[in-house]
Amino acid sequence: MRVSAFRLLPAVLCALLSLSACTRSAGSGPTRKVALKPCRLEGVGRQALCGTHEVWEDRAAKKGRKVPLKVVVVPALASSPEPDPLVLLAGGPGQGAAKLAKYMVPLLERIQRNRDLLFVDQRGTGDSGPLECEPVPPDAPLSKQFDAHFYEEEFRKCLAGYDADVRLYTTPIAMDDLDEVREALGYEKVNLYGVSYGTRAALVYMRQHPEHVRTAILEGVAPMSLLLPLYVARDSQRALDLLFTHCEQDAECARRYPDLRGRFDSLLTRLQQAPVRTRVEHPLTGVPEDVLLTRDGFTAVLRGLLYMPEAASLVPLVLDRATGGDWRPLVAIHQNMSNGHGGNMSQGMFFSIVCTEDAPHISAEAIAREAKGTWLGEAGVSSMLLPCAFWPRGELPKDYREPVKSDVPVLLLSGELDPVTPPSWAENAKQTLTRSLHVTLPGVGHGTSSIGCARVLMADFVARGSVEGLEPKCGEGLKRPPFFTSFAGPVP
Repeated sequence: MRVSAFRLLPAVLCALLSLSACTRSAGSGPTRKVALKPCRLEGVGRQALCGTHEVWEDRAAKKGRKVPLKVVVVPALASSPEPDPLVLLAGGPGQGAAKLAKYMVPLLERIQRNRDLLFVDQRGTGDSGPLECEPVPPDAPLSKQFDAHFYEEEFRKCLAGYDADVRLYTTPIAMDDLDEVREALGYEKVNLYGVSYGTRAALVYMRQHPEHVRTAILEGVAPMSLLLPLYVARDSQRALDLLFTHCEQDAECARRYPDLRGRFDSLLTRLQQAPVRTRVEHPLTGVPEDVLLTRDGFTAVLRGLLYMPEAASLVPLVLDRATGGDWRPLVAIHQNMSNGHGGNMSQGMFFSIVCTEDAPHISAEAIAREAKGTWLGEAGVSSMLLPCAFWPRGELPKDYREPVKSDVPVLLLSGELDPVTPPSWAENAKQTLTRSLHVTLPGVGHGTSSIGCARVLMADFVARGSVEGLEPKCGEGLKRPPFFTSFAGPVP
């Protein structure tokens, strides 16, 4: 918190807040037009400041509905902080940034020492007019969770129930929202930190408001050339191939799971020919349930396990059991992971982005080409686009899909094992970012900030404001977590 924003509050309030926030000199902070009040964030020990900033839903017309954007500032620890905050741009698309604060603040502690951390829920996410839609909630029966059926009626109900024009929930509009929030908070420049889809958002902000960007960190890079979900099958194939190769190169994994690759292919063939009916106990309730497993339902769950190497370390064990007819491990892991997102995903927002920005550029022929010979297959890609047949589409700038050209200092971070934004995409983006450095972390999946050296590198980069002099060898010696050879864990 900055004292200048709360001069009229009782002095006792300052005593309740952190010492560093209370010792900042009056006038040391920016002039704010957003009313921020002290708040506590779940899982964050330090005081934060929360507020709301309203923007026009139709920014061009400047009339009609307004969207309240949730704004959270976690003040810098220093009494005289740097003037430019770090701004998180969340993934999805559809994740709210504010709810991620409890996870991200501890990871960004080095940066927070000297800079505020800013979390703004993008319109349509979090607490900013969320476009929520969950045809298959985490507590749905297991049979529905593993069902690849397209629930068109539920999606149409979601669409009809919104008090929103979903055509106006695009990335370019949202980045103009963010710049308005920046100005209202009194920040002249910001340091962007985009994760996954948030890297696309960061690139768009850099193109639309370059004069207000000091640096940008892009983690799990999704450049303008990456069409969602066109390349999902191809990139997931790469991730699973790496997993099989690493298992074959590991003596204990190879011994415990012989010919796992071949048995997996045979399993897919059997599921393609006929779904499997099985009866399993619900991992949480213990109540037996009947589940019909189709190929598409199975592969959708498997793809989710590849995002995190810690979960992927269980994949050989899960596949080994599944090829033997025991589906309980797969069901248990899926149930655990589906309950872990904390409800912080607005599916309607996902489709407002994808159906406007990606789907018009994706043909059936392109899907067939990119998915050919992959374990996910064409259906695994095309099914993600089914709501786009009726989801209203917004308008985009004519050059929207052109590569973003910028001389802003940019740090690009990739995980070697990432199944959705592998390192090749960061290399693609780097071609038009003239002052950039790309670092790939071995043994890491979708998300690198959990690795200590990555956090040190990020903090060093933001402090320098340049990639010059950065140590690019982060992650040397890292490798994939050891594979589970039993439910007791890996071999010691």
